[in-house]
Amino acid sequence: MPPFPIAARRLRPAAVLAGLVITALALSGCTAQATTPAATDSADEGTITVTHARGESDVPAQAKRVVVLEPVALDTSVALGIIPVGAAVLNEAAGIPSYLGTDASGIESVGTVTEPSLEKIAALAPDLIIGTESRHSALYDQLTSVAPTVFFASQADPWKDNVTLVGEALGRADAAEDLLAGYDDRCAEVKDEFAISGETAQLIRPRDGLLTVYGPESFAGSTLECVGFTTPARDWENSISVDLSPEKVLEAKADLVVVTTTDVDDTSTIPEAITANASSFPNVHLVDQSYWITGVGPLGGLAVLDDIESILRDAQ
Repeated sequence: MPPFPIAARRLRPAAVLAGLVITALALSGCTAQATTPAATDSADEGTITVTHARGESDVPAQAKRVVVLEPVALDTSVALGIIPVGAAVLNEAAGIPSYLGTDASGIESVGTVTEPSLEKIAALAPDLIIGTESRHSALYDQLTSVAPTVFFASQADPWKDNVTLVGEALGRADAAEDLLAGYDDRCAEVKDEFAISGETAQLIRPRDGLLTVYGPESFAGSTLECVGFTTPARDWENSISVDLSPEKVLEAKADLVVVTTTDVDDTSTIPEAITANASSFPNVHLVDQSYWITGVGPLGGLAVLDDIESILRDAQ
């Protein structure tokens, strides 16, 4: 076996998306809203009051033109059958993550999650905006002048809590909870199939010459834990991740190490600090950054679980 086996990509985005959307729509009793070029008046369908990081906001009971400024809001909206008209992205060059499927390919970019464009947002005539206090606090008043706005407290909040808030804001709270239940059931299936209790796993994201290691409260870290892995203990400094210099790479040792990349077939994207210490890292797998790091939500969670299952099955 080569020292650095690369996990096969097992994600079936179209099938996963179709199944989740059908389930969500059946449970919510609603029909997915197609993106239209003109604004739609949602007032006729009434409003609901949503409690969020900025207090309470009255939002359309069935928003039709949604703009999302966080990956978790994008993923969850698509999973619920509400295709946003616009979304802030983590990287303009990469655009809307491909794992979301073709239904999401027409979503317009409104800038990056750290610097969304108010002009682009307003041009889409949204009837609901979903953002984050920790990133977009200074823009809240301007956003609310465009459309009712709901804020998470932080993108580092427990991701399931943010999925729940998106469901509430979209008037599909029950459907959002069912999506989370589906994720939990999938975790249980993988955990029951493979005997990995007591084994450790570490997620590493190489960036800017550093190795960012993710903890059990992070999105993908919590998914590794939900199938039975344990994240190596360390001081997480009240954060979901900690940066290590390459010289401290041995602090990232684990029974399974997954390294994020934009190309899972390119072994050269494994950091040199890891390849130079091959004997300490005998079980390394490259995984797709677009959903392991940026694909926070029910669809991203299922994609991560597909990869974990593939890695574990290949090891049998």
